[in-house]
Amino acid sequence: MKRHILLVAAVILAGMVLLVGLPSGPQAQSDPTTPPESLEGAMTLDNMDAIIKRLDPETETVRKGIWRLKVETVPVIIITDEKNNRMRIMVGVKSAKEMTPEELIRIMQANFDSALDARYAVAKDILWSAFIHPLRTLHDKQFIAAIGQTVNLALTYGTTYTSGLLTYGGGDSNAIIQRDLIDKLLKKGTPI
Repeated sequence: MKRHILLVAAVILAGMVLLVGLPSGPQAQSDPTTPPESLEGAMTLDNMDAIIKRLDPETETVRKGIWRLKVETVPVIIITDEKNNRMRIMVGVKSAKEMTPEELIRIMQANFDSALDARYAVAKDILWSAFIHPLRTLHDKQFIAAIGQTVNLALTYGTTYTSGLLTYGGGDSNAIIQRDLIDKLLKKGTPI
């Protein structure tokens, strides 16, 4: 049965690739009129630092590439690994030891359809809301929206379990969309 499910998933993925297609290289870089924020490899630690400090002027820079900030009173940690081209946004939700089996199932359901790009994760006996992405391919608005999704996912734990952008069809969540925080952060974090 497990093999059958994996085979079906592979066929669906192959069909999606055929329908949508794969990018055939850094096409945006060849067009000099393309805005810098839309280029592959546009995100730098300096750019990320500027965005974070627009969102929270009282941000604490732990060291280069690691920040602690607050979004809507929610503590957020952002950690980067420039050498390995990785970044993650994290918000602590609750002690994982306090979670019931039903809550574990519910967060897995949310990871399938309503968490979107942020995800619930467990590490060091803590349930986290986390967004993990390659650093250099991250775009400004995508980064700001990712912070909003991560905060929303933490705030909606126990109720709608949603990141706030949309609900991906076919799952068990029938979430209320909480787009307000993401729109507010995009306005605040995007330069004029």
